[in-house]
Amino acid sequence: MKRIIDANLNRVSEGLRVVEEIARFILSDEKLTGELKLIRHDIHKFFDFKYDELINSRDTINDIGCTIQNPDKKDSIDSIFKANFKRIEEALRVLNQYGALDDSYRYRIYTIEKNMRGKLKLDFKKVFLSDKILYLVTNSDNFDDDNIFLDKVALSLKSGVDIVQLREKNTTAKRFIELAKKIRDLTSHFNKAFIVNDRVDIAKITHADGVHLGQDDMDIKYAREILGENAIIGISTHCPDDAINAINKGADYIGVGPVFKTPTKPNKTPVGLEYVKWASKNVNIPFYAIGSINEDNVNEVVNSGAKRIAVIRAIMYSSDIKKSTENLKSALLR
Repeated sequence: MKRIIDANLNRVSEGLRVVEEIARFILSDEKLTGELKLIRHDIHKFFDFKYDELINSRDTINDIGCTIQNPDKKDSIDSIFKANFKRIEEALRVLNQYGALDDSYRYRIYTIEKNMRGKLKLDFKKVFLSDKILYLVTNSDNFDDDNIFLDKVALSLKSGVDIVQLREKNTTAKRFIELAKKIRDLTSHFNKAFIVNDRVDIAKITHADGVHLGQDDMDIKYAREILGENAIIGISTHCPDDAINAINKGADYIGVGPVFKTPTKPNKTPVGLEYVKWASKNVNIPFYAIGSINEDNVNEVVNSGAKRIAVIRAIMYSSDIKKSTENLKSALLR
């Protein structure tokens, strides 16, 4: 019985710490953070007199549960939130049954879960983008076989890409929709985000998470009317005035670039790292530095203040997509 209490006390403590960090760093809610912290301390205090007994009962080496792998990978704030609240509630029930812990803690957690869930929904877009730092912009133009193209996108997602934007400038609407549906399936499978470039109608049809617009594309307010309030809408920007205008119009994120000369936009003069530095100090929404960023220069971009990047050739045309994706992600996380 002591091993059961010890294991579930650890589960409660770990789960509470995880959701406490969501309340603190994602929602910035002082009241919820304090309440979760107080519950965590109270529960440990309740079992403190048994601390030595519980520690001595621990037998990690012979515990068969340690060798059973969890089949579900939690890689989004939403999935982490759900999993850890269920973990807390289940462990509290066990502690009530085996350790006589007051069941009121479980009911308090039910209420906190409801309140936090409501706040997360209200701040959906902030939460949605909070952990998405590596953005792949791609199109099928240079691939003879759609299956090869889709396999490369799938491998990038598996290797660490957080958002995929489909940018098809030279194909029919019918084929664009077909490709978009397939990438929507891939991003859903890996629990990642899917954005459509320019085409608000195709974003709507394929249930994309949002749309990315250029300076000459549809106004944000019209895109919002079509896609709804929860749609993620990004805007390409090339100077501080563009950024300020996009923010004032309600963009959820902006692209900052092109940082370096890029064949994707040959007529655009590179904005250089100065604009990245300006954005890091003045932009209060997520921004993705973009424009010929690769493994060789990503550290320069990060050192200039970028916490997120968008790439095209650095991943899709890499001879080792897995390694390139992992290296770019590591540079952002260091």
